[in-house]
Amino acid sequence: MYAAYVTVAIATIIANTAITIADLARARFVLANSAEVGLPPAWLPYLAALKGAGAAGLLIGLVALPALAVAAATGLVLFFTGAVIAHVRARVFHNIAFPGGYLALAAASLALAVAH
Repeated sequence: MYAAYVTVAIATIIANTAITIADLARARFVLANSAEVGLPPAWLPYLAALKGAGAAGLLIGLVALPALAVAAATGLVLFFTGAVIAHVRARVFHNIAFPGGYLALAAASLALAVAH
């Protein structure tokens, strides 16, 4: 069980770190997706900070404070639930797998962190 937890947590940390960097760099695909779901570009740094905090919390929770991993994973689950809802409300389904995938990683991290 511990190996699964570490593997999924690391995958979640890497994925969220990567999208945080893309958000902060204002990558073309990020701007296009944000526009499609009606998200103002000015919000990107704040949303990136939330994702980055989630990744950092998972990392710290993995190595030192297990309760922090649970809190960080919970935050990421809530964040990406909101992202999926934003896609559904805007009827942007062609790329809903991306927030859905991040949500799945966060949910798996949460479940394994709690079980650990």
